[in-house]
Amino acid sequence: MSRQQHPLIEDVEESRRIPLLLTKLKQCEARCDFSNPRVDFVRKEIKRKALVDIIDYLNNTPGVFQHTSIYGPIMRMVAANLFRALQLNTAGDDLYDPEEDEARLEPAWPHLQIVYEILRRFVVATDTDTKVARKYLDQVFVLGLLDLFNSEDPREREYLKTIIHRIYGKIMSLRAFIRTNIQNTFHYYVYEHQHHNGIAEMLEILGSIINGFATPLKDDHRAFLIKSLIPLHTPKGLPTYHVQLSFCVTQFVEKEPELAVDVVLGLVKIWPITHSRKEVMFLNELEEVLELTRPEEFELIIDPLFRYLARCINSSHFQVAERALFFWNNEYIVHLILHFRELVLPLVFESLQSNVQHHWNQNVVS
Repeated sequence: MSRQQHPLIEDVEESRRIPLLLTKLKQCEARCDFSNPRVDFVRKEIKRKALVDIIDYLNNTPGVFQHTSIYGPIMRMVAANLFRALQLNTAGDDLYDPEEDEARLEPAWPHLQIVYEILRRFVVATDTDTKVARKYLDQVFVLGLLDLFNSEDPREREYLKTIIHRIYGKIMSLRAFIRTNIQNTFHYYVYEHQHHNGIAEMLEILGSIINGFATPLKDDHRAFLIKSLIPLHTPKGLPTYHVQLSFCVTQFVEKEPELAVDVVLGLVKIWPITHSRKEVMFLNELEEVLELTRPEEFELIIDPLFRYLARCINSSHFQVAERALFFWNNEYIVHLILHFRELVLPLVFESLQSNVQHHWNQNVVS
């Protein structure tokens, strides 16, 4: 990177501003070495000031994106800085706990944050010519952004979430591609590696996407629920993204209540019998799904559902037993149980009686 410091874009005459912007974009394509804070200090500061000047000019100049000649240089600079080999935790999967271990923050963030701001400004600008922008915001570029969701730095994943969501809303031709590649990431996570840092953020994007699905749902949307979202309940990393996952699942059931049968049967099939914390999560999610379930669907799931609830009521882990009993505090679920009491009570009566007589925890008994 050149050590030459150019004047501020706002300080030159108007006819020279776009050429100077292009010069600074080209200058900022060069990366700096952040592995040692003492190395390249002057170059790092020159680049940081150039990036700040670029974003200030883009933010404060109305109609700047009407100059389509800047699109290519902006995207080349963004790609040169963002698309890199991520530094991931090298500890074994059995040793690394994303909930307990500190995330490794990106050392180049003083530069990357401004680069992300430039990209975000380009994507959200109302004066961006979408037809021209599509030449640069293509499948290869979007796939590169999706790969970056595995970054350990939560600040980077937050920017990516916003940018991908904006691209999804702005360029319709990329929507199916984005959904498919998020789905591919989920499958890789569930069936191959079981470690990925960005599952929660991807699910947050999907929560907004699912909310916009028209009803009746398309077959591939239903398949996404059954083949991608339900299996996401199996990895040990579930606690890091269960809130977002549960929201996506209940969004589907809210749109088509008959999907409650597929969800409940899917959860029962992969029930975490030996993992009490995940059992509590499953029970939380089940209650949310049952609140959206109609009587005709409820009747179809009574047998498998209440066999597992009976097992949970008898659990020696008091939180599991207590959470299962809380189902009887839900007015709508109690209404469904009373409506089908001839089918439900034979499945749970013995567990309820055993619980009262023998459970060690007084809170559960009472």
